[in-house]
Order: sequence, then structure tokens, then C-alpha cells
Amino acid sequence: MLVCEHASNVFPAPWGDLGLNQDQKCAHIAWDPGALGLARALSKHLDAVLVHAPVSRLVYDCNRAPDRPGAMPARSEIHDIPGNRLISATERGARTAAVYVPFHNGLHALIADRIALGLAPVIVTIHSFTKLYHGQPRAVEFGVIHDADDHLARAILSAAQSKTKLRSELNAPYSAADDVTHTLRLQATPYGLPNAMLEIRNDLIASPDAEQRMADMLAPVLNMGLVEIQKQAKAG
Repeated sequence: MLVCEHASNVFPAPWGDLGLNQDQKCAHIAWDPGALGLARALSKHLDAVLVHAPVSRLVYDCNRAPDRPGAMPARSEIHDIPGNRLISATERGARTAAVYVPFHNGLHALIADRIALGLAPVIVTIHSFTKLYHGQPRAVEFGVIHDADDHLARAILSAAQSKTKLRSELNAPYSAADDVTHTLRLQATPYGLPNAMLEIRNDLIASPDAEQRMADMLAPVLNMGLVEIQKQAKAG
């Protein structure tokens, strides 16, 4: 099961543009450019269901719990978000009910259905990140992040390092300490499901063709990771 929490830069009513200009609404602060196209291509490769958020993460970041400031941030990177600066508790509750609750309830329902059918879902979230962050370059191209269970993440990383030329690292450019694994913690950990978060540098998936090429490269990597943890489970 693939999940793309930052798939969209749509700012629908009643929230409007939150006081942002067009460039800001297209920038990484509003979404993960390339992530949805990559996730869709991977979904076809792997015959995997895909769940993705329908609105900008600045309206509500579905990879953040409702009590976290980053769920509806007043500032993102170097940008102020005027529409979130003085948000009331009532408005926070309304956005949570409109975006976060149906997203995670829907995802949970799919997971529960597969478990009830005797299947063993594997949860992988798909994200992208910028080449420059606060003016500092990032050399990593492909990051694999884990929360409590590191087995799948390490298996995917090993496959990426052996089968691709991508500069691949564990827990880069973020880690669970940066509060980026909420979906994994909420949806996969309680059931003991294998899970991992993928981060792809967005200059490598900057066009539909590039998204497809990356999916062609990463689909075998994900399959190898799955095979490896299945071997480990049988041996353990």
C-alpha cells in the first residue's frame, strides 16, 4: 500500500490561498513536487493501492498529528503562511475534521480490510525533498526512513545501494526525530506491519518522464526489499 500525504498543492474553499502568492503555492512548502506522479507509476508497477491527500499540506499536513504545530504551520522553511498565523482552535478543529480525519480513517479502513482478509499489508509512504534547504545543498538523492521497525527500510536501502547509482542513505534528509513518520506510527506500527518512508530529491522527478524513469528504477528495489524481509521472517 502506497501513501502520498503531500501529493497536492490545491487550496480549495473555504480556506483559499492562505495569503500565498502563486510561486509559493507551487513551491515545496505547499506539496512534494513529483511525489504523486512517482507514486502513481510505482502503484502500476507493483499493483499496489495508492492513497493520497487531496489538498495542500499547508491547509493540513496529513503526516502530522493534530496537536503538532506543523499540522497547520504558521511558517514553513523561510515562508510565513498568513492564513495559518492566527488560526483559532475552532478552525483547527474544522480543518482536522475536514482533511485529516477522513484521510486517515479511509487509509485505516483499507488496511483493516486487508488484514481481515488474511493479507499482510506493507505500508510505504512516498515523499520528495529539495536539493537546497535553507541555502545548503543536499547530496543525498534517495532517503529511506524508518520509525520503530527498521527492517523494511534497511532492506530497501541495501537494494538501492546494490542495484542503482542513486546516492542513498538511511534516515536522510530527515528521520523520525524530525516528526516525519506520523503516518507510519499511526497506521502500520499498531498492527506490526512492515513499513518505510521514501524520500526522493525532487530535481530527479521534475517531469512526467523523470517520474516514470525513477519508478522503473525503484520498483525492483522495493520488490527486493520485500523479498528480503520475507526471508528474514521465515528464518526468524
